[in-house]
Amino acid sequence: QQSGRRYNLFLKRRLRIDKRHQSKDSIFFRDGVRRIDFVLSYVDDFNKELEKKLERRKEFESNLQKAGLELETEDKKESEDGKIFFVKIHAPWEVLITYAEVLNIKVPIKENDIPSTVENPLDCMLFPLRLPEKVMHPEPDYFTAPFSKDKQELYLINDESTFFSPSMRNRIVNYILTRCPYGTEEGKKKFGIKRLLNNGTYTAAYPLHDCQYWKKANDPNCDNERYTLYMEWARFLRFYKEQPLDLIRKYYGEKIGIYFAWLGFYTEMLFLAAVVGLICFLYGLFTMDENMSSKEICDPAIGGEIIMCPLCDQECEYWRLNTTCESSQYSHLFDNVATLFFAIFMGIWVTLFLEFWKRRQARLKYEWDLVDFEEEQQQLQLRPEYEAKCTQKKRNPVTQEMEPYLPLTSQAVRFCISGTTVLFWVSLIIASMIAVIVYRLAVYAAFASLMENTQTLQPISGLLTPQLATSVTASCLNFVIIMILNFFYERIAIWITDMEIPRTHMEYENRLTMKMFLFQFVNYYSSCFYVAFFKGKFVGYPGAYTYMFNRWRNEECDPAGCLIELTTQLTIVMAGKQIWGNIQEAFVPWICNWWGRRKARNNPENLYSRWEQDHDLQTFGALGLFYEYLEMVIQFGFITLFVASFPLAPLLALMNNILEIRVDSWKLTTQYRRPVAAKAHSIGVWQEILNGMAILSVVTNAFIVAFTSDMIPRLVYYYAYYENEDSPMSGYINNSLSVFLISDFPDRNKPKENPENFVICRYRDYRYPPDHERKYLHSMQFWHILAAKLAFIIIMEHVVFIVKFFVAWMIPDVPADVKARIKREKYLTQKILHEYELEKLKERLCQGDKRATEKEFIATEGRMELSRAM
Repeated sequence: QQSGRRYNLFLKRRLRIDKRHQSKDSIFFRDGVRRIDFVLSYVDDFNKELEKKLERRKEFESNLQKAGLELETEDKKESEDGKIFFVKIHAPWEVLITYAEVLNIKVPIKENDIPSTVENPLDCMLFPLRLPEKVMHPEPDYFTAPFSKDKQELYLINDESTFFSPSMRNRIVNYILTRCPYGTEEGKKKFGIKRLLNNGTYTAAYPLHDCQYWKKANDPNCDNERYTLYMEWARFLRFYKEQPLDLIRKYYGEKIGIYFAWLGFYTEMLFLAAVVGLICFLYGLFTMDENMSSKEICDPAIGGEIIMCPLCDQECEYWRLNTTCESSQYSHLFDNVATLFFAIFMGIWVTLFLEFWKRRQARLKYEWDLVDFEEEQQQLQLRPEYEAKCTQKKRNPVTQEMEPYLPLTSQAVRFCISGTTVLFWVSLIIASMIAVIVYRLAVYAAFASLMENTQTLQPISGLLTPQLATSVTASCLNFVIIMILNFFYERIAIWITDMEIPRTHMEYENRLTMKMFLFQFVNYYSSCFYVAFFKGKFVGYPGAYTYMFNRWRNEECDPAGCLIELTTQLTIVMAGKQIWGNIQEAFVPWICNWWGRRKARNNPENLYSRWEQDHDLQTFGALGLFYEYLEMVIQFGFITLFVASFPLAPLLALMNNILEIRVDSWKLTTQYRRPVAAKAHSIGVWQEILNGMAILSVVTNAFIVAFTSDMIPRLVYYYAYYENEDSPMSGYINNSLSVFLISDFPDRNKPKENPENFVICRYRDYRYPPDHERKYLHSMQFWHILAAKLAFIIIMEHVVFIVKFFVAWMIPDVPADVKARIKREKYLTQKILHEYELEKLKERLCQGDKRATEKEFIATEGRMELSRAM
């Protein structure tokens, strides 16, 4: 019986091999002529909803055929696991030209005869970075015009089967699928493939890759663009090569193409910032031994004789300043004059990056026929969900057609719920940040007591101070909390945005983007803002310390300043996010695909069809690019908002982005189904977010230099309070530490033991000594330093903003040659269209068409003359 089953299985496989021998990796119907533009899959799961799903599928597929699409079904017996049905969809020429006109798709009318711009004289030096011309520019450059069914002879239609590219074809079919009805349920008309996927009627809907990524297809009609992209773009060994943006756009559509164009441009600009940041870091490294502050702290005769007040109440002991020798030396790496220069430089760099990107984007809009796309986006991308949920209709004042709308009262209620939910989750983030601060305060005393009393930690006690140990562990804890909260935020943000029922796809993405960015902004940056602007600023002084919740004493900064702790926090969160992100992006889809294909690898390759291979890949959802943008914009915030504390941040970002481009391209080409092509003329609302962060970065870096670093107090001492003309910075440490009389300690703060019977201790502040008539009040030097800090912030902000706005004014958003080419192309396109209409009128006149009057002929000629004059 078992041998009989095996024999039947062998016969079944043999029949499938014979049947599929020519088409196992084909992207055509069984006739080998009609191209597969889309694939739907479903499983017959025997449950109570089986009949309902059957009815939906029957109605849906019937309506697809009524819309003109051609279907071919592969029975589950032909599938790899014997469970999945595949419905292959082909859009014939009549459907393509109908919806090309509806979607206003631009198609070639004449090869572009405008001379290309003058070549860069440095191109010979950049030759190793170049890709072959066929890869970089897979198609000739054409003048294009929106498609019209009535003017088909005007367009360069050499072959109807290849006139519309596969990405255009799958975009048209997807448009039909998202709007095709499948019946009426609960008194409401139901339509769209998205709903059918959500309710399990279909399990997947996707266009096909054109071949396997590791080898070319046997079919000579296949373009093998996926193979080319993998070989020339998606392999890490090609990291130094330019990206084939035109091929990416042709295969995946403009939306994905513009993302990789932006990511590549951002990475190129990071190179300059990384080089300058590295130079600033090396300056700090080479001048470490010349830093007078760390010299005095490390000097046994100075730092060794300065007794510091306890770091916590009762349990902590008095300690000598020179125990922080190593941390003060490392603090100079980031807290030096180069920090100020780099903060100003990055303020200007951000402006250059954004302005030059606008120019690059304008050039891409011209080259990719997206100049007039914005109006199309608003008119054509109405969300099917909006049409389905909005039962009321009103007349559109522009089109004068009835269309669905959401009443104002319903919008107000939904926005109130949405706003309340957003505030709740933002409050939860802030609460989690406060919990981390409480952790810092609670364990700080434990670390201080442990490190003072444990002999085993003596070898590293100089480097691993209680402040640093607390900062490192709190940063790691904060990173874990960030990752956990992110998991929930994504789902909450999507739920809120769905509830608001945005009208268009652009509106949906913009709303979701703002919510997710707000969540991520507070989540990732709140801990850095705390260390930069709050830690060590409200500690009080011995005998009158400030307490959180009247229980935990607020943290003090290291005697060398809080900047090194901000650097630690930034490094852990930024590096941790990048490492975790790359692991998640690369390994998770690879493992999922490996697990899904483990059985298929053991079967003959000719049993594993192209649609089955793609079915087993991961889905690159509608929000796939959204998460990629979000990841990069959060990184952009790290290297701009807090760059004054860590000049190496752009270098870390550069190394990550070089890897990111190849990881994103590899997973898109090898691990994901082919996404549906979509148009986009820009990076959307992300541009406004980047502009906002660029302005905010000037403010945050000015405050970091003024209040977090020790630069301003040192400069004030250097110019106004120096004690030695030959060495103006000598004596600075002693001057920056105030004196406290130990006998003035209240019982709550006083250490339990004072074995060496110290009389006074020092603390970081500018206050009068105990023998002064204004005992423990802020000294005049404190007010001088505060005034200098505020003056510095005002001056730095104004200088950087003036330079930023001047640079933005000097650099036009659209290059002059692109403006000229757009005007030239519009003129030539209009001329071609007018000449075509004129020829048609001549033909009608010759044929005796009474409707083609002489006046109409004259008017058409006049329009041509007017166009020439303009």
